[in-house]
Amino acid sequence: MEITSVALIPCSKESKKLYLDWFNFADSDGDGRITGNDAIKFFNMSNLPREDLKQVWAVADAKRQGFLNFQEFCTAMQLVSLAQSGHAINQDLLSAELDWENIEPPNMEGLNEKIVKKKIKLKKSETFNEPKKQLQPTRSSYWFTSSRSSSKKIRSSSVTSITDGLKRLYYQRLKPLEMTYHFNEFVSPPLGNSDFDAKPMVMLLGQYSTGKTTFIKHLLKSSYPGAHIGPEPTTDRFVVIMSGPDERSIPGNTIAVQADMPYSGLTAFGTAFLSKFECSQMPHPLLEHITLVDTPGVLSGEKQRTQRSYDFTGVTSWFAAKCDLILLLFDPHKLDVSDEFRRVISSLRGHDDKIRVVLNKADQVDTQQLMRVYGALMWSLGKVLNTPEVTRVYIGSFNDKPSDEAIDGPMGRELFEREHEDLLADLKDIPKKACDRRINEFVKRSRAAKIHAYIISHLKKEMPALIGKARTQQRLIDNLEDEFKKVVHFIFLLVFMLNTPFILFIL
Repeated sequence: MEITSVALIPCSKESKKLYLDWFNFADSDGDGRITGNDAIKFFNMSNLPREDLKQVWAVADAKRQGFLNFQEFCTAMQLVSLAQSGHAINQDLLSAELDWENIEPPNMEGLNEKIVKKKIKLKKSETFNEPKKQLQPTRSSYWFTSSRSSSKKIRSSSVTSITDGLKRLYYQRLKPLEMTYHFNEFVSPPLGNSDFDAKPMVMLLGQYSTGKTTFIKHLLKSSYPGAHIGPEPTTDRFVVIMSGPDERSIPGNTIAVQADMPYSGLTAFGTAFLSKFECSQMPHPLLEHITLVDTPGVLSGEKQRTQRSYDFTGVTSWFAAKCDLILLLFDPHKLDVSDEFRRVISSLRGHDDKIRVVLNKADQVDTQQLMRVYGALMWSLGKVLNTPEVTRVYIGSFNDKPSDEAIDGPMGRELFEREHEDLLADLKDIPKKACDRRINEFVKRSRAAKIHAYIISHLKKEMPALIGKARTQQRLIDNLEDEFKKVVHFIFLLVFMLNTPFILFIL
């Protein structure tokens, strides 16, 4: 089963040409996107009930970006036409066997007259060379450029998507706070446009020869540039697999300094890591929606005594903060959790909602062994993850074998098919939930920056103006726990005072 694009319905060339004129008419800002306000004005001309129009918008804007591009607008028009003919609009309609390309365009009352009037007005404006009012470009107007839209700049006063809204909040509110209290030097480097516009990422972790690279090949139905597979530790670097115009590999030193890539923060791990970092680009429909991260095999036994030349745990923690899903792959014959693997899993704390466990190569054991392997795996993970909740474990064999052989496991074909479908359904939901995840990460970063600002402000107030700075600095360092408690008490008191204005008035 392949992961395909959601909510894109084909239409005939004639309909697409007509929809292009409608799209240009509805796009009031001329930025190549139909926002919610534009859609309300335009869709109301269909005379459909408001509930039907809500369903049309929900299906067309499956990524929950808050706007429609041209392809999604065509999908919305096809759905409007079906609604006018009496069909119920829902997600199940996308999988229905309909002759999509022969669906007639919807009836939009008064639309043709309005388009003609707009064209006449534009011709008159060009004929008489009427001066057009132009807004002076502000510095903040360059913060909202999106690679998904046209090359035109988006005004800062016009937030046309959730992503643009987060950019505006970050650059106007959060980033000044981070820069004032040097948040980037203590916790995380400042964000850029590429961090907001990046596609959702899926990272694969596991010991060597657990099938991480083969799993990626199974999803892509093909190999990617630089892929190596073998029983020995073949993948010795972090490889980011993303969409590109052609197949090529980009060295880590290059990709880390590209402004349109969200990997500038990796420069903090030094050139030793960047030499073990690589980006593989290839044209693929799946990579248009998500980015995959292949990682080196986690060492075990005597091998883990050999120190790596970079902070492996720190790098995995950095990627974990950026990723939307983390897949931990296990082999039925390698269930031991080594010291390095334990450190890696511990570095994922705070991102427990992203973790999924895959028991790969399950077709290599019989039914009795698989039952024991599953129990042993759950016992090992319970000790490492230190959580009472049961971790979701997908059982399967993700390889390049023919489908009949690959899914015919010891528990029968039905179990493996269901596990495959559940895992792929989880991956399909990533683009839909990416917006919610981005908002969640933004809130977490805002809270961390605020707490950091309270701590730094408190420590700065404790420092003397002239004499005794070194002695006071050492005292604060030696008693950091007590100073943190003072900050906590101050925050509690501040929150209490802000929520009780009447008591403040009495005092």
